[in-house]
Amino acid sequence: MADDAKPGDGRFFHRTGPHSIAALAALLGTEARQPERMISGIAPLQSAGPEDVSFLDNRRYAGLLAQTKAGAVILHPDFLDKVPPGCVALAVSEPYVGWARVATLFYPFPESSPGVHPSAIVDPLASIDPSAEIGAGAVIGAGAEIGAGSSIGALAYIAPGVVVGRDCRIHAQVTLSHAILGDRVVIYPGARIGQDGFGFAISKTGFTPVPQLGRVLIGDGAEIGANTTIDRGSAQDTVIGPGVHIDNLVQIGHNVNIGPYSVVVAQAGISGSTQIGQGVMIAAQAGLTGHLKIGNKARIGAQSGVMQDVPDGEEVLGAPAQNSKSFFREVITLRKLAQSGRKGQKPGN
Repeated sequence: MADDAKPGDGRFFHRTGPHSIAALAALLGTEARQPERMISGIAPLQSAGPEDVSFLDNRRYAGLLAQTKAGAVILHPDFLDKVPPGCVALAVSEPYVGWARVATLFYPFPESSPGVHPSAIVDPLASIDPSAEIGAGAVIGAGAEIGAGSSIGALAYIAPGVVVGRDCRIHAQVTLSHAILGDRVVIYPGARIGQDGFGFAISKTGFTPVPQLGRVLIGDGAEIGANTTIDRGSAQDTVIGPGVHIDNLVQIGHNVNIGPYSVVVAQAGISGSTQIGQGVMIAAQAGLTGHLKIGNKARIGAQSGVMQDVPDGEEVLGAPAQNSKSFFREVITLRKLAQSGRKGQKPGN
């Protein structure tokens, strides 16, 4: 049976290396002793061996550092005095960022395997770079463009006219329509991008569909989680900015504009025409009504119901959402009232 304590099962992940301590230190922009020492893999502190590199980013796990058998550890300089003998310290100001870089060195993202699978259906009017990969059963429509180094997963559907930039990874069973993607975009399995927005006019006789004539524009380096849905715009475009990370099972309505490097966590829903600034964090299961403006670097807590604009840098919680300080004041007040009520009860009540 495979060793479950260490990451990187060889059946699923390709590992490079070994790499020297000198190479790891250079990647991290730091210095370390024993530069010629070789490291073969990565592992958590509790399961790492002498040929592994590990990391410490959370003080909660500082106790594991003294007991680790790792050959090297990426950590903050504050923990240097706790590194055990025989372990090489790689001190950096942002250990988790350093860990991400080193882990990517050992386990780089898969590169595309150029070529079109025999079972794929590619329209003669589609444009596919020779270095791109088209997986089994994928369908590429007329006028679609697939950029250099990009990969299209099995059973994915790229509708007519869609543009996929360079070095994108479109995973299995994704559907893309009415969309233009930048470079290095990643879309995980089952995501649906560019379908009709939820738009209709209501009259006494029922519903009249409103044509959805916009597109979905996705910026460089954005990532879209599995089974997420992003509606195309109605009379304007839905925009996902550069570096935006969207988790699994998120719903983005038509005409939404998400600013660069924002994060939307699982099961959140954003209604149509909401404008979200740069660096915004939207936590799990939050719901935003339509036509709102969320300021730069705002924070929206889990399960919040946002019904009004949020200023730059503000953190909101609750339903309806309010400033986090006000929210916690109300929670504390209610708790005190509940406790005082229980103390005031007469025996037998």
